[in-house]
Amino acid sequence: MRRFPRVGSGVRSPANAAMAAVTVFALCSGAWLLRNGAETHAPPQPSAAQARAGLDGRAGERAAVPALPPSPPDRIRIPAIRVDAPLTGLGLTRTGSLGVPPAARRNLAGWYEAGTTPGEQGTAIVAGHVDNADGPAVFYDLGALTKGSTIEVDRRDGSVAVFTVDSVEVYAAKDFPDEKVYGAARRPELRVITCGGGYSRGTGYQGNVVVFAHLTGSR
Repeated sequence: MRRFPRVGSGVRSPANAAMAAVTVFALCSGAWLLRNGAETHAPPQPSAAQARAGLDGRAGERAAVPALPPSPPDRIRIPAIRVDAPLTGLGLTRTGSLGVPPAARRNLAGWYEAGTTPGEQGTAIVAGHVDNADGPAVFYDLGALTKGSTIEVDRRDGSVAVFTVDSVEVYAAKDFPDEKVYGAARRPELRVITCGGGYSRGTGYQGNVVVFAHLTGSR
């Protein structure tokens, strides 16, 4: 299995301090592709047109609406790609990697519960499987998401945090930009991560798809 990238030390809030040396663990074996053939069943990948402008990914950063108070999330919805999934808390393994949702539960995503909660000021992290041995999983179509799409997160305090997608990018494992993805943010931001990029039958997926979004409303 291929591992998710190391979480950069730029995530500065106290709750995220433990993420400084974390790798996001294997959601990337591609067992379904191995069984059924990669060419026919490979998940969609983002085009260059969906990448964020600017060398560091933060050029032209627009102001967000005021941050929400901390509250754990319960559910994520991405209407454009038909995602409507519960969220489970993810912690760290003994090896310092981010745990993953149970692979058998295809429609389940996870969030780093020791970090920023979605809607709070800072960078919140959500991760989920792209597939499992039985077929596509919760974020199989994440690479098809486009700029301007909406992501909604139901929070335990009864509010819904509404995010707008700024970019959708794919990175090879060796080129993963830790600071860009996990770095500190002045506004409420969200990263949604799954496996992607090239696929090898020997090692699984060779990279990651990352969605960058920021808070634009709540209800």
